[in-house]
Amino acid sequence: MSVYDQLSRLGITLPPVAVPAAAYVPFVQTGKLVFLSGHIARQDGKPWVGQLGLTMATEDGKAAARAIAIDLMGTLDAACKAAGTDLNGVKRIVKLMSLVNSTPTFTEQHLVTNGASELFGEVFGPQVGAHARSAFGVAQIPLGACVEIELIAELA
Repeated sequence: MSVYDQLSRLGITLPPVAVPAAAYVPFVQTGKLVFLSGHIARQDGKPWVGQLGLTMATEDGKAAARAIAIDLMGTLDAACKAAGTDLNGVKRIVKLMSLVNSTPTFTEQHLVTNGASELFGEVFGPQVGAHARSAFGVAQIPLGACVEIELIAELA
């Protein structure tokens, strides 16, 4: 099954690439690797604001991470097309780095990040979607967002 068929089966429509909010580009390709800039959680087109362990529960953070994964796939789709392929040309989701806006006592950043990791596995399958990752708790994220995730992928 193609990646696009899987997205359709899941009811996911990929968004266009977001316009950068500062001095960076959405993605950079070097060799076969594509590096996607961090994407913050958005809800109804606005930053999904909150702090895990204070104003948000783990399941809410997991939903935010899943939403970011969809945005990341939209950007990855654009990066693939710029490279002359599409999402079916992704050889491997290599790594995610997740920053979770959380209190000093919140310790479930890894569970929040599962929202993104699980969706990549579901969309790309275990051979392509399984990836290395890091999940950090941080004091704040731009615009007060609850989660930010960046991605590295390898193209075939």
